[in-house]
Amino acid sequence: MRKILMAASAFLCLAFQPVVASAGDIVARINISQQTMTVSQDGVVTHRWKVSTARKGYVTPVGSYSAKWASRHHRSRKYDNAPMPYAIFFKGGYAVHATFDLKRLGQPASHGCIRLHPDNAAQFFAMANRNGLRNTQIVITR
Repeated sequence: MRKILMAASAFLCLAFQPVVASAGDIVARINISQQTMTVSQDGVVTHRWKVSTARKGYVTPVGSYSAKWASRHHRSRKYDNAPMPYAIFFKGGYAVHATFDLKRLGQPASHGCIRLHPDNAAQFFAMANRNGLRNTQIVITR
């Protein structure tokens, strides 16, 4: 009898657990030739922004990546402690992050990262963290 009560209790606990709603997948599509980033949530385009990707002599990796980790006030260890605010890292040291070099948005200017206007980077950072980094994809094409 005790086993039956335990099994019934476990079943009821599982059956009536609250359902946590997923905020949905985020996909950031970076087009290197157009120097743009289009953000979609659940397949619906929510934002389209100018970016800067790798300048001559550097490479922005092409491919599809999951966001790995986030850093609100990151600084580059490789490039003279350069600020990389609102960084969402997707492959090693490569990240989508804010830049203060606003005049070069829309043209290649970085060492390989994807640079955004600070307001846009803050918005993307918040979306990715709110929805979960594992639910955030970064797709980079030429």
